[in-house]
Amino acid sequence: MKFIPLLALTVAISACAAQPPAGVQQVGTSQKAPKVVAQCVAQKWADSSQQQVVSQNTLANDQAVDVYVPGQQPPTGAAAIVRPAWSGSGTWVGFRASGAAGSQATGDIQACL
Repeated sequence: MKFIPLLALTVAISACAAQPPAGVQQVGTSQKAPKVVAQCVAQKWADSSQQQVVSQNTLANDQAVDVYVPGQQPPTGAAAIVRPAWSGSGTWVGFRASGAAGSQATGDIQACL
């Protein structure tokens, strides 16, 4: 009976982990690994802007990465949110907008899916 609270906590955490972050618009999914998608987005944004792009790993081994739009900074800047798929294999990608960043950024993300 001591395991019931632990089981309840595990189920609650799993349910929270299976939802997109608040304020993030889904862009799409990919069968590519999160690391590959994040690197592609960062490269596209760096090439098109000729500016440094900041990436922030949020899970070990590049399994979840926030790629910030050029000129944006962690933790609240506009970013591609790259996560393992919520169910099954592959990658889920969303976009957190901040200020003027928007349609061009999501087009670049979609090109990497």
